[in-house]
Parts: sequence; structure tokens; C-alpha cells
Amino acid sequence: MFSDVGTLEILTLAIMAIVVFGPDKLPKLIQDTMGFIRKIRSFADTAKEDIRSELGPEFKDFEFEDLNPKTFVRKQLMGGEEDPLGLKEMRDTLDIRSVLDDKPAAPVNGTGRAGSVSFDKSAVPAPAAAPAAAPLAPGERPPFDPDAT
Repeated sequence: MFSDVGTLEILTLAIMAIVVFGPDKLPKLIQDTMGFIRKIRSFADTAKEDIRSELGPEFKDFEFEDLNPKTFVRKQLMGGEEDPLGLKEMRDTLDIRSVLDDKPAAPVNGTGRAGSVSFDKSAVPAPAAAPAAAPLAPGERPPFDPDAT
């Protein structure tokens, strides 16, 4: 959270705190702040435990960090011990580079990779050529397509 805060900024904040609150009130303020943070953490932990207990035993390993879409996708795609969606098998059999490069899959030990995807360009029909549009005159607005926006 504060990874870009340097020592000069921390020192400046400490000096400002001493000037604003005074050296005699600062320890009490720090103590009260830490107590408040502890109460907030215990409240959050209690709320998490209440939610887990209400969800039932199926969700005993439920982590709230998994609700973050990035974490969920990374956990599902990169795999873990469990693979309920069967993505590990697909990831192992699909050679994504061959699909992106539009080349046949690289052979593994002289044989093609099982389940690899490759495309034959001759089997795919060429897209129809779009009609050439006339260039716009200076100051002319381009045509508006309400379905495109």
C-alpha cells in the first residue's frame, strides 16, 4: 500500500506529528490509534468467521481474497491441487503459440502433441472485401452508426 513512500516522507510525517500534537500527547495518540486498528481487525475477523459459519461446511476453505477477479482467474488458470473445471488438461494439451502464430503445433518427440490446435489456411474462406469508402471532404463529419456505440 505504501510501497512508494520513502524515508524522507516518513521523517517529514513524524516531524509534523510532533509539531502538531506535541511530544507529550503523541505516545497516547499512537496508542489509541493502534487500539482502534486492533478493534477494526478483530471486527473484520469476526465478520469473516460469521460468514464462513453461515455458508456451511462446504465453504470451510473459502478465502475472501478469492473474490478478487484477478486472484480467482489466476487460481483457476494456473491451477492448484484441485482442478474442478478441467482447465489443467486443456492448458497442457493446447499449444497457444501455434494458434497465435497460425502455424501447426510443434511436434513432441517426433509426434504431434495430443489435442493441439492448428489451422489450415486453405480451409478457411477469405473474408469478403468491404466496399471502398469515398474520402471525406475537409470539414465533413464521418458517418454515425448508433449500433456501433
